[in-house]
Amino acid sequence: MAAHIRRRLRKGATTTAVAAAAVAALAASQAPAATLAEGPAGGGDPKAAGEDTASTDGAATGNSPYYTDLPPLVTPNKPGSSSSLPAAGSAEAGIPATVLAAYKQAEQTVATTDPGCRLPWQLLAAIGKVESGHARGGRVDANGTASPPILGPALNGQGFALIKDTDGGAYDSDAVHDRAVGPMQFIPSTWASWGQDANGDGRKDPNNIHDAALAAGRYLCANDRDLAIAADLDRAVLSYNRSNEYLRTVRSWFSYYQRGTHEIPDGTGTLPTSPSTPSPSTSPSPLPGTGSGPSTTPSPRPSPDKPGGKPSPGPSKPGDGSTSPTPKPPTSKPTPAETFGSLENAGTGPLRATAGQTFDERVTVLARNALGAPLGKVPVTFTVTGNTGTVFAGGKKTVTVRTGSDGTATAPELRAGEKAGEFTVTAVAGTGRPRTLTYAATVTARQADAIARTDEKALVAAPGQKFADAVTVKATYQDAAAAGVTVTATMVKDPLGLFDNDKGPYFKDAAGKPLRTLTTLTTDAEGVLRLPEIFADDTEGTFRLRLTTEGGASVTIELTVRAPEETAPEETAPEATATPEA
Repeated sequence: MAAHIRRRLRKGATTTAVAAAAVAALAASQAPAATLAEGPAGGGDPKAAGEDTASTDGAATGNSPYYTDLPPLVTPNKPGSSSSLPAAGSAEAGIPATVLAAYKQAEQTVATTDPGCRLPWQLLAAIGKVESGHARGGRVDANGTASPPILGPALNGQGFALIKDTDGGAYDSDAVHDRAVGPMQFIPSTWASWGQDANGDGRKDPNNIHDAALAAGRYLCANDRDLAIAADLDRAVLSYNRSNEYLRTVRSWFSYYQRGTHEIPDGTGTLPTSPSTPSPSTSPSPLPGTGSGPSTTPSPRPSPDKPGGKPSPGPSKPGDGSTSPTPKPPTSKPTPAETFGSLENAGTGPLRATAGQTFDERVTVLARNALGAPLGKVPVTFTVTGNTGTVFAGGKKTVTVRTGSDGTATAPELRAGEKAGEFTVTAVAGTGRPRTLTYAATVTARQADAIARTDEKALVAAPGQKFADAVTVKATYQDAAAAGVTVTATMVKDPLGLFDNDKGPYFKDAAGKPLRTLTTLTTDAEGVLRLPEIFADDTEGTFRLRLTTEGGASVTIELTVRAPEETAPEETAPEATATPEA
């Protein structure tokens, strides 16, 4: 026994406080080390993850035994990374391949549905190590299901929480009392609310490492926790098992796996050997030096209810004669199925419209609960930001819509303003840690696909004179009048209209100076544009005026500058001369 204690002390030398706590826990227990099948007992309640007070009630594992083995002294030599570590190594320090893949898959899934949680897969690995030794050293089949199933002892109140059967023995094969199930040790009532189907086989199986790892990840993220914050991470771990020793043990493995680890073949991992002993119902105190632990004097709260059974009391030490606390009324705290979890795009396509028109696409979002299922009655606020003049139908820039029973909320129609450009639509939902989606949108200038003169009259002027007839054109789009279309007018000389010209006809600017390009012309409500007056300089010839619309339609108009034709004087008949009479 002394040699065993010395080994444990050496093994925890990297953190004296952790080793001391583990030795104290082992010394307090007179029970033999349990095999995994009789090991960590699950417990708790589906609402537990939402509680941050320190109590033995409502913990995911019911504060039943867990494994206190600490990380090995020799830590990975690649701090912060595992990419360069060997593919095989010590079974004690490695993680079985399928189990490791499940932890990482859960991290990626939660990062998509609840990015604000910032769940690290190393935390799942630490809890999986403490709860079941990574599914009994990776004893899982090709689908990731523990074989044989992992079951904890009956939660019959004899040293553990008293939780009467809630599943008819469907998960734990016990129709009298509940037992914790699977590699992450969920009791049936907890699994009923938090269970996941992560491997897409149509089943939510607590004995499947993929399903169990994702369920644990969502459980840890509940209550709007950000696990990159030390205090939130501590609360999350304590929601799994409300014990400071448990928190220290998980923290030590978490730190170890953050330095790096390596993959080992399934079924080759080592089993943990040192189970904890449940301690009396006491409030956990903060970890030394962190200042981030839960309060040591939690406010009184009711014990969460257990579907199909009585509220579970806090566990007591085996044989100490203590009694269970009197059950308290259930709380009204929302279940995971009622708790807002994430906000996603529900298939909104590109947001693009012509100035003054209504957008064909409407912004639609999908709210999910903490389990990843659609969640109704969630208020979603949509806001238009930008200077294009775009608003929602009704003239508002901000509207709030509640999600329907399918979890979706659709914003009112967007009506484009008159100014072309880009703007954004944001959708915000949730309190505490709101989820936000941002959509880019574009307003394009009004367009025309055709433009033509309204008459065919020849346009002719003498050098230095003004063209007597005005140029009038009409723009259309899909045969309808194109109102408000921007038109550019450019004087060109060559017949093809390819080059600008510095001689010939011109417009006048505000100061009366020649101007041969106009860019501020716009069609009226009927799609008609009457050009300003056009003048001719002293250069004679045939010139071209090219008009181009937004959208690419164009027309070229011929302008002629020539001197008036000279008219020959009329011939007069010779005067008759009188002939003298003979």
